[in-house]
Amino acid sequence: MKKVEAIIKPFKLDDVKEALQEIGVTGMTVTEAKGFGRQKGHTELYRGAEYVVDFLPKLKLEIVIANDLVEAVLETIQASAGTGKIGDGKIFVSEIEQAIRIRTSETGEAAL
Repeated sequence: MKKVEAIIKPFKLDDVKEALQEIGVTGMTVTEAKGFGRQKGHTELYRGAEYVVDFLPKLKLEIVIANDLVEAVLETIQASAGTGKIGDGKIFVSEIEQAIRIRTSETGEAAL
């Protein structure tokens, strides 16, 4: 099993969710996040005062999937979250040793 973590722009969530559902992903966790990379932030004006917004709003998606879905999930996220502009986000993949569904005690891929 693998855990895919994707940092995306907030307005792309619905596109990503629908695309993942089409390829058979049955669940994900979404967390609101703030961060910066090469995008660095920007300057805004509020009540006549200029200030720097260092951390930009992002969403962090966490998806645990069977090994055979990894490539399809990565391609789907890239295609549906990408705008071609700086700040589109990142995807990280890590190994999951064990998963347990609390309600039924199912383990491994059956718990997904």
